[in-house]
Amino acid sequence: MSQLNIQLPETLRQQLINLAEDEGIPLEQYILYALTRQVTLTYSIQANSEININQQKQSFKELLTELGEINSTEIESILAEREVVDPEPELSSDTIVRLQQRIRNKLLS
Repeated sequence: MSQLNIQLPETLRQQLINLAEDEGIPLEQYILYALTRQVTLTYSIQANSEININQQKQSFKELLTELGEINSTEIESILAEREVVDPEPELSSDTIVRLQQRIRNKLLS
């Protein structure tokens, strides 16, 4: 493994210390986690072309048609069985509410 020495602004260093303490891990381990996560996100998020998006939408519509209709009782039963996890720390409750509203709006349109 390589070593890298960097100078951090004190406010950033203190924020990282607080986050590491919240996770119950050493500062160096938290920084390694944060950098790995950022690099992974950078390489895993890719833009889709308009053609690809339209193909995905069409495939999804075909899947819905193939699966058929489901009633609200079945939906509630399925949702009740799903795993519930805590949101990412970066997601504020306001952001979550906005996302849920956007999902509801899409479902109603």
